[in-house]
Amino acid sequence: MHITIVTPILNRSAFIEQSFRSIIEQRGDFSLEYWVIDGGSDDGTLGILGQYHNKLHYISESDRGQAHALNKGMAVASSDIIGWLNSDDIYLPGTLDKVARCFRQNPGCQWLIGKCRIIDHEGREIRRLVSWYKNSRLTRYSYKNLLHENFISQPAVFFRRSFFRDVGHFDESLHYAMDYDLWLRMGAISNPVILHEYIAAFRWHPLSKTSAQLRNSLQEAAVVAHRYASDRPATLARAWLYRLGVRLAYALLDTVRR
Repeated sequence: MHITIVTPILNRSAFIEQSFRSIIEQRGDFSLEYWVIDGGSDDGTLGILGQYHNKLHYISESDRGQAHALNKGMAVASSDIIGWLNSDDIYLPGTLDKVARCFRQNPGCQWLIGKCRIIDHEGREIRRLVSWYKNSRLTRYSYKNLLHENFISQPAVFFRRSFFRDVGHFDESLHYAMDYDLWLRMGAISNPVILHEYIAAFRWHPLSKTSAQLRNSLQEAAVVAHRYASDRPATLARAWLYRLGVRLAYALLDTVRR
């Protein structure tokens, strides 16, 4: 089985090598194509990319943001299965072999979702309660629940290239919730296969988009949910309660850490 991983990047030299190695050091019964789509970094990222030139393909040019970079990556991807890993995040050992096996065992699977840890800038696991909550929601996956809240961890999602092309490209007008918008379009067509194993880790640090712009991210997610909801008043109310709960939960977690 052939797997393509796409990494959009702009000035993330602090973590990119860890992300690279978590991909290129994967072993198992699959073949790997790796594309890095750089938006014109000027912080040393290109030097790191050059060190791995025989392990990956990359494009470095200005773009219109993360969603545009992802669309460029999807356009050059040639494999049956595609994953998207941001430059801060990592795959756990054995991830791609597990993903390949899952797709082989489920030929009707269009997309799959695994479990994801949260790590800090030093790679230590943090926010275990958040991971537990998202895993519990994932276990009881339904499209209705997904409309109310985005409990899917983006680094732990893989999908068929043909399915992505049927569903459509990333919405380039979105800055934070382009993944949630894609999940809702995918979920409207096909339920995912849930892989009940940890396969990725999302890095939470002060410069990450989710960390730095949590309020804006949650607000954009609510706008996205509104697009697809049939019972809009109820969906909006649930989305508002969810955003409030998330902000209170993260504020409490930050207080405890201090």
